Amino acid sequence: MRKYTSTNALNEKMIIDSCGMAYTLGVLGGRWKPAILCRLMHGTMRYGELKKSIEGISERMLVAQLRELESDGIIERKVYPEVPPRVEYEMTQLGLTMKSVLATMSDWGNMHRSLVQLHTTETAE
Repeated sequence: MRKYTSTNALNEKMIIDSCGMAYTLGVLGGRWKPAILCRLMHGTMRYGELKKSIEGISERMLVAQLRELESDGIIERKVYPEVPPRVEYEMTQLGLTMKSVLATMSDWGNMHRSLVQLHTTETAE
C-alpha cells in the first residue's frame, strides 16, 4: 500500500500536475502498457489475442494494465453477452489521438537502440 502523504508521493504529484510530459509518461508508463497500446493501435483485439501476443505478461498484470488504460480513457472494453463471454479491447477516440506520439516514441526508441548497440559493438572490439 502506498502512502500518499510521503515526500516522494507529493513530489511526484507536483511534477505530474505541472508538466504535461510527466503526465503523459504517467499514463503511458510501465513495462506493459506500451506493448498493449502498440497492438491496439492496429485494431480491436480480444483478451485472449492480447495475452498470446505479449510474451511474458501474466494474466494479473494484463488485467491491471488494461483497467488503468480504460480508467484513463485510452482504451475501451466491450463485453458481448454471449456464452462463453467475449471481451474485446479497442482504442478510444482519445486514445487514437496518441497515435503520432506513440509512433514517434517507437521510431526514436528503435533509432536509439541501434546507436547504442553499434556503440557497444565498436567499444567491445
